[in-house]
Amino acid sequence: MLKLRQLDTQDAGFEAEFQRVLHWSADTDAAIETRVAEILADVRARGDAAVLEYTARFDRLTAESLGALELTREELKAAFDGLPAAQREALEAAARRVRSYHERQKAACGESWSYRDEDGTLLGQKVTPLDRVGIYVPGGKAAYPSSVLMNAIPAQVAGVPEIIMVVPTPGGEKNALVLAAAYVAGVHRAFTIGGAQAVAALAYGTATVPRVDKITGPGNAYVASAKKHVFGQVGIDMIAGPSEILVLADGSTPPDWVAMDLFSQAEHDELAQSILLCPDAGYIAQVRAAIERLLPTMPRKDVIRASLEGRGALILTRSMEEACEISNRIAPEHLEVSSREPHRWEPLLRHAGAIFLGAYTSESLGDYCAGPNHVLPTSGTARFSSPLGVYDFQKRSSLIEVSEAGAQKLGPIAATLAYGEGLQGHALAAEYRLK
Repeated sequence: MLKLRQLDTQDAGFEAEFQRVLHWSADTDAAIETRVAEILADVRARGDAAVLEYTARFDRLTAESLGALELTREELKAAFDGLPAAQREALEAAARRVRSYHERQKAACGESWSYRDEDGTLLGQKVTPLDRVGIYVPGGKAAYPSSVLMNAIPAQVAGVPEIIMVVPTPGGEKNALVLAAAYVAGVHRAFTIGGAQAVAALAYGTATVPRVDKITGPGNAYVASAKKHVFGQVGIDMIAGPSEILVLADGSTPPDWVAMDLFSQAEHDELAQSILLCPDAGYIAQVRAAIERLLPTMPRKDVIRASLEGRGALILTRSMEEACEISNRIAPEHLEVSSREPHRWEPLLRHAGAIFLGAYTSESLGDYCAGPNHVLPTSGTARFSSPLGVYDFQKRSSLIEVSEAGAQKLGPIAATLAYGEGLQGHALAAEYRLK
């Protein structure tokens, strides 16, 4: 019998139990922090040699030089050409949709603009891409070609001239789908290195791996810790926590569908979180029964069970309105509105990484091929963070061109404020330009 907690918002102890469901500590193990700091310092000091040593130790992959671990464009194309036709077509179709979405995103918010005041002063904003970015792609047990598409394509659409991919290949085992995805997504250079040492190589640069301006992409605890350590030297996308799904249901969707949607995140790892919010007690019972029936059929049933028992919940609410309020408190990574009238509830939902509207919109479609990015804020950070996008690979410079007439108007204002701050040089710089 699955020990999946079931809550009722009308119970006296709901709030305390609800807080226990949400609790997750992002604190990294002290031993990991210490080891990561050592690796980063070593790579910064010794470059290629240190990366080679750690790659041999952790990935059992030896090479005489770091250059030997760089994948050529020909190798990436060969991996693509070697895939079954169905996989090639799926990769290309997903890439087209992801690229189309991010091109629209760039057109909407990523262009330069300017205007002139009546005195001829020009004000505006110049949007330019980052020069070079690094994308980290998990390897080994977890191989995610979709992560390649979701990280590389928006960078490419943004106009980044050089995209560097790092991917661990334990024992030298390369995942053809990952390499093919790199080919389809337009990755410029790729290295078969991973872990904290790969993050360090990207952040600091070595004789072989060029230094990047920003690092994006998911990884294990060592990778997350390393990204946190190098932030400031380079930009990063986010420190991601365990995957999450929240299903907001009105009882109209087949229970098996909702059960499988909860599984879709629970199967990631034991710390993933799957929650159902619903005002229909009978429907919650049907979903629980579907979970019990379907769980034994799942290849990753042990991981799913641990996730559901550890952090999952079925929550009975007073109404769909209350369910929306609770959803906003959770601010989930993935939010499914599994309802006959999803657009009725969508305006009430303020905080979520991605909102999936309607019974046919499974979260998994967003993970692979719908188009919007699947790199999403976790652990409640959707309250103030956004999905990865074109804007993460661009920077903005303010444009200011003051005319002679404009200087006469702005100069006295600036000088007055500068004298008030005790900064005479600022004030005089403005006054020198006055007639």
